[in-house]
Amino acid sequence: MRAIGTYSPILIVGPSWVGDMVMAASLVASLKAQDPGRPIDMMAPKAALPVAQLIPGVRRTIPLGLGHGEFGFLARWRAGRALKDEGYGKAIILPRAFKAAIAPFAAGIPERIGYAAEGRSILLTDARPDTFRKTARTIDRFVALGLPEAPPQPSERPVLNLPEADRIAIAQKFPLAGLGPVMALCPGAEYGPAKRWPARKFAQLAAQAHAAGYQIRVLGGPKDAPLAQEIVEKAGVPVEDLVGRTSLVEAAGILAAAEVVISNDSGLMHVAGALDRPLVVLYGSSSEKMTPPTGPHSVAISHDVSCRPCFKRECPLGTLACFEAIRPQEVLAAAMAVQG
Repeated sequence: MRAIGTYSPILIVGPSWVGDMVMAASLVASLKAQDPGRPIDMMAPKAALPVAQLIPGVRRTIPLGLGHGEFGFLARWRAGRALKDEGYGKAIILPRAFKAAIAPFAAGIPERIGYAAEGRSILLTDARPDTFRKTARTIDRFVALGLPEAPPQPSERPVLNLPEADRIAIAQKFPLAGLGPVMALCPGAEYGPAKRWPARKFAQLAAQAHAAGYQIRVLGGPKDAPLAQEIVEKAGVPVEDLVGRTSLVEAAGILAAAEVVISNDSGLMHVAGALDRPLVVLYGSSSEKMTPPTGPHSVAISHDVSCRPCFKRECPLGTLACFEAIRPQEVLAAAMAVQG
């Protein structure tokens, strides 16, 4: 893997959140535009790494055998030492955590770029002030790390590439049971319940969409099983529950085949947008200004109550007023409109 001179590979230390990994695709595209021949590798926790495999321009992915929130100093140090002879000339560290900078430091990568946070500047050669963290889009902050130091600027949207052979295999593994356009529902959000439109409202949407001729599929990880079960039980119409039954890449293939996707501000939302699907995104505690849908056919729905956005995992008032204001009827109308 070793390269020489200006073509020494770049190592990106990627995020553990699926949505953030999708947004890292814009950084990869920017780096490739600057230096098309320079290889780019991505190191990240296993939960988000399948997305990196779909990013055009990523040469190889390197799993970091740690879960979200695990410090694992020795494991990170060993992972870095294992890369010492790979010839990396530059590392770009996307997460702000101290621990994310350990592996590139241990690898002895001569140029290590990241935002100054958690006292980790000692591990970086280029510690950038994160002045615009609360005002700039995450995509733009990521891309800025691959450019000379300057305020983040509007960047190209992220794009994922799911090979046609994979799309066909996924369609054969998860065949449709009926006729009509497919509406994919993504009711989860790993961050917390304040980012989740209530399951009963998803159920009401499913019932209305079924009456309008849609087939309904629900997607998510194993932790979303209770949400999916509630949707299935309360919808009163056929709903295909695929939650916990797919890999992340399989979920991407199912989203890619849907006529429209309805999602919270979540990882699957970003996947659907990067695959160019018509998309309706529901925002509660988070903000569409910070993590907007970037697909060419997407719309954000939110209602500005006085406490929004709070960016909390759970509603501080216990009311979810921001989400309660979103009606299933307006979501269905937006879904029909976004399809053109």
